[in-house]
Amino acid sequence: MFAPTTYRSRRRTLVAQERPESGLVLLLGNQHTPRNYVDNPYPFQQDGTFLYYFGLDRPNLYGLIDLDMGTSTLYGEEATLDDVVWAGEPPALQEEAAAVGVDTVNPPSTLGSRLAQARQQDRTVHILPPYRDEHRLRLEELLNVPHAQLDDAVSEPLIQAVVQQRSVKSSEEVAEIETALERTAQVHACAQAHAVPGASEQEIVGAMTGRLTAEGSAFSFTPTCSVRGEVLHNHSYPNTLTEGDLLLVDAGAVSPRRYAGDVTRVTPVAGTFASRQEAIYRAVLSAQAAAIEALAPDVPFVEIHKHAARTLTEHLIDLGLMQGPAEEAIAAGAHALFFPHGLGHMMGLDVHDMESLGEEFVGYTNDQTRPEQFGLHALRLGRPLHPGFVVTVEPGCYFIPPLIKHWRAEQRHEQFINYERVEDFLGFGGIRIEDDFLVTADGARALGPDIPKAPEKVAARAGSSPLS
Repeated sequence: MFAPTTYRSRRRTLVAQERPESGLVLLLGNQHTPRNYVDNPYPFQQDGTFLYYFGLDRPNLYGLIDLDMGTSTLYGEEATLDDVVWAGEPPALQEEAAAVGVDTVNPPSTLGSRLAQARQQDRTVHILPPYRDEHRLRLEELLNVPHAQLDDAVSEPLIQAVVQQRSVKSSEEVAEIETALERTAQVHACAQAHAVPGASEQEIVGAMTGRLTAEGSAFSFTPTCSVRGEVLHNHSYPNTLTEGDLLLVDAGAVSPRRYAGDVTRVTPVAGTFASRQEAIYRAVLSAQAAAIEALAPDVPFVEIHKHAARTLTEHLIDLGLMQGPAEEAIAAGAHALFFPHGLGHMMGLDVHDMESLGEEFVGYTNDQTRPEQFGLHALRLGRPLHPGFVVTVEPGCYFIPPLIKHWRAEQRHEQFINYERVEDFLGFGGIRIEDDFLVTADGARALGPDIPKAPEKVAARAGSSPLS
């Protein structure tokens, strides 16, 4: 946890904002989620917004903020003797509450009556969108709202206030992200060192997991570690690496206070890029460099995405994969055959920060319309940047056989795409290069330690410590 003053200040800021202006804010902590029976849960992960305002990383808690009185109450149970026998004795909940600046702790059994009293007084109970079924069930019971009407009870003013506050990271939050990225760097060094012919993807994931466990950390999301890099979120690891493969690893670690890192690197197995592999790699690296240079306050991220796409398209024209004026190809969306996802997203306590609140609130302003064009429609972040935002920058270039087959059969964008040349790249896989940046008053700075990405440095790291 941070100091108690951090959490008090966050709650006071929420109270002081113009929206929501009155009522109660109810924040649900998460519960254990059973794998196959109640006493065998998945690893616990606290709700990011609850963690932001109340700081306690333990299950079965509720936070209530009275916007009119400026008071905060924590609802939870002390551990029972049976809990202590099976899981050990945790700190007293009253002590933990004091550590996050909360003076009042009540049992959850009293929360329903408190909320009912507020409703009788015509006071609004502000809630955030429920993203787990357990949330919906608890909210239906606590608020006496039918299932079909629960989404209508979600408070857009609260969403807007939380997004406004959590989007700008404090110096102590940035320090946590830097710590997460120090651990992330170790994970990528481990993966690159083991990228040799004969190693299996699952062995490399095992080595990465062991490294994080030794650091007292964990992955911030399920990692991609695959020679099938054209599958954007590839969470299976069945393949054995062979000479000539490209190993794409998209992985991040968490800090002690659960802030996230998120980095992608591509390594040539056995340490040598083939000529066309290096050409595509340099095209993606150039696109990332162009995007990084464009990061600045007040610049809409959607324009930075298009700038990266323009740079990538120019390289693909030079390689004969595309043709025609780059600007026209991008306007038509032809480049999305190779770059079908967004350039990046917000990052913080959640690796895709706050996206449970709705991408339309987190990634776009009220006067923006999310694009519908294929490729651009996947852009999670389009809004103008502000100092304190932490964002990823992750362009990519992929050769996805089913997508290529579908587009070619439709003759889609054939004035911009050289399908004969593209066919030569089937089986290539994909390349994505990703780093994390803090937007500053005059630009942006890279967060975390340097994780080599120049092709010659990446190749030099490949296979330096093969698995025995």
